[in-house]
Amino acid sequence: MGDIAECSWYSLVLCSIGSVTVVYYLLRWSWRCWHGFKVYVLSEIWQTNLRTYGQWAVVTGATSGIGRAYAEELARRGLDIVLISRSEDKLCSVAKEIESRYKRQTRVIQTDFTEGHSIYSAIAQQLEGLQIGILVNNVGMNYIGVLANFLDVPDPDQRITQVINCNTLSVTQVRLSVCGPVYRQGKGLIINISSEAASQPQPMLSVYSATKIFVTYFSRCLHAEYRSKGITVQCVVPFIVSTNMTHNVPVNPLVKSAASFARDALNTVGYTTYTSGCLTHALQHIALSIFFPGWLRLTSFCVQRMAKFARSIEPQLRERLAETKNKQD
Repeated sequence: MGDIAECSWYSLVLCSIGSVTVVYYLLRWSWRCWHGFKVYVLSEIWQTNLRTYGQWAVVTGATSGIGRAYAEELARRGLDIVLISRSEDKLCSVAKEIESRYKRQTRVIQTDFTEGHSIYSAIAQQLEGLQIGILVNNVGMNYIGVLANFLDVPDPDQRITQVINCNTLSVTQVRLSVCGPVYRQGKGLIINISSEAASQPQPMLSVYSATKIFVTYFSRCLHAEYRSKGITVQCVVPFIVSTNMTHNVPVNPLVKSAASFARDALNTVGYTTYTSGCLTHALQHIALSIFFPGWLRLTSFCVQRMAKFARSIEPQLRERLAETKNKQD
């Protein structure tokens, strides 16, 4: 009888542990499903009024790709836009188009974010006196147009320094120029564009991946520090968007256009401070996390396969890079 009672007791304990585990995971997945539904479905219906943050939005890297799409979408939603980028001609062209299409005021600031600390005092001076409510830190670059090992980067001393200046220094320094006025008015929104390449270690994109995880961690820490002051810091982690950086890959059910992505991502403001930007990218992130986790990406087998894949597509990427350059010229 004693053995039977002891066995029953063990069975009861195991059943209890199993039941608690099942309930835990059911609740966890139910919460994640509800959160995803709220962020990517309900946000389409009830959008946050972005004009409540302030009159002006500042967008870096605003002459093409995601940056330009953000600038145009913010203007469509009623904000005046400060465009910051490297090419003055392109800045003026985008500014004129926004003024003509959306009837909003614009200002342009020409600067090269690869140059380091020297540029930021001039940016701060040109932003003085504006009621800035939103900052979109979008400017970013990769050190090479194709996948490559760290030591295979051409002209690495200059190129890698430029990537770090553009991808990480800009995120901290532009914010210093904007955060003072935003902090004083007690309300503001800062959007930092990270990358899916930062969600897991990414060999053959080592510097780019590392700079983008800096953006992710910095954004989440900054939000924790300043949300009580009325400042929201949102980190956007897109997968593949059809831009010059991705060689204008054709749009398909998995690849978003820049305009569509910016529209969906701005809808998530007020619903979450960490987002893939759109439902398709969120689903791809979940799939990659399950089927291609970080430990697998770092194995010698996967790195060798990636290197072989990179060599096979390099001619096509070089051709697309040349086409993109010709269009820009």
